[in-house]
Amino acid sequence: MKSINNWTHTIQPKTKWLHINLKEIWEYRDLIFIFVKRDIVSINKQTVLGPLWFFLAPLFTVFIYTFVFSGIAQISTDGIPAPLFYLAGITLWGYFQSCFMATTTTFTANASLFGKVYFPRLVSPISTVFSNLLKFLIQLGLFFCLWGYYFYKGEIHPNKALLLLPVLIFLLGGISLGLGIIISSLTTKYRDLTYFISFGITLLMYVTPVIYPLSSIKEKYQFAYHVLEYNPISPLIEAFRYGFMGKGTFSVFDLAYSFVFMVVVLFVGIILFNRTEKTFMDTV
Repeated sequence: MKSINNWTHTIQPKTKWLHINLKEIWEYRDLIFIFVKRDIVSINKQTVLGPLWFFLAPLFTVFIYTFVFSGIAQISTDGIPAPLFYLAGITLWGYFQSCFMATTTTFTANASLFGKVYFPRLVSPISTVFSNLLKFLIQLGLFFCLWGYYFYKGEIHPNKALLLLPVLIFLLGGISLGLGIIISSLTTKYRDLTYFISFGITLLMYVTPVIYPLSSIKEKYQFAYHVLEYNPISPLIEAFRYGFMGKGTFSVFDLAYSFVFMVVVLFVGIILFNRTEKTFMDTV
């Protein structure tokens, strides 16, 4: 008589902190798609304009930035048309911010789901990176429309560095994922940390060349420039502007620094995430 306990799959607790089963995550790719679809539907649910907000929000922001920072404050845009300059910055920054803010609530927002069913927990933060990628690509399409207009007028001069766009997107997503899962792991125990996240991300934007070019800081404020060099997002935005508009600070060394930073935060993030995963139901 054959045993009825011939299991096809055995779920066991992780024994190592730096354990990431890429094969298992790939097997749950359909779940990632479901989470992405859920996130997109929840954003547009019960809204009048729906996906149009993906276009209207950056356009409103560009208008305000152009009026305040370029018109009133007379902040340099490095010779780039102001609307295009600001749209480039907020498009990339918006992707990083959206991914980061979404992943910081991985444990607290999904506590009820994690407590009922098994699946690789990293699926949840990874899905937020992809769901925000769709939003980013829509806004990138808006950028290309404006970019094409100024390119036709001959006011910008792109170069081969624009081919690095997939690399820049990958680095932005990786850094936001790593930082996000670090914060999500810490907030399960230290809840008051959540109050500083939105405040901190706003401060981080102002030490990132979103509303100003690095060249203007380098000329006037050497100390501030050296501080900005340690921001791993700065080289990505500057490289994007350099490739598509021919103006900006581009350095392979700076991009390598962003890559190393991404690897480090993902390494630390996975360790903390796996450690928190074992006990988070007792603290959430």
